[in-house]
Amino acid sequence: MTVEWIRGTGYYANSYLCGNVLFDAGILPDQISGYCDVIDTIILTHCHYDHIAHLMEIKALTGAEVCIHSLDAPGLSEGRSNLSMMFGERSPGIIPDRLLADGDIVSGIKIIHTPGHTPGGICGYIEDEKALISGDTVFTDGGYGRCDFPGGSAGDLEKSIEKLSGYDVEGLYPGHGIPVISNGKGHILSALKMIRLY
Repeated sequence: MTVEWIRGTGYYANSYLCGNVLFDAGILPDQISGYCDVIDTIILTHCHYDHIAHLMEIKALTGAEVCIHSLDAPGLSEGRSNLSMMFGERSPGIIPDRLLADGDIVSGIKIIHTPGHTPGGICGYIEDEKALISGDTVFTDGGYGRCDFPGGSAGDLEKSIEKLSGYDVEGLYPGHGIPVISNGKGHILSALKMIRLY
């Protein structure tokens, strides 16, 4: 299963197409116009507005099932949790179709619960490809997600990055920035060193 990068614009997050699964929905709806018949599942790495801004429109275009970790599900309608006010917007107000938990498998993708940036943050791991869709847990420059927003925790984020360091990762596909297709684990280990200095 290949991972296709759909680049986010401005402050809005990247999305990734993995077979029939779209990760995150901050991109403009026309960016998935050629994939509407393919996408049947949307996995949200977390509830922040830059990752869910166009969820309503993309769900309408694709008819896809919306999946999010149970701890971040309220953030699809709560502005304080999803930070929509910071973007001058309102919450999409969508009720998810499926609540995710650590270890779930969705279309061959393993869900890894990685709290810290948000309580219900998740990553998606594709074992055959050694690919990790990392949301805002960890970035390819050795950076990691902010933990000063509501529900954030530096301690939880450190544990989550440590958890990810145990996976064999080549391709690392973050919520922001440019993905890498090799040595993803090296970037995760760099982030782990950095957060331990925090």
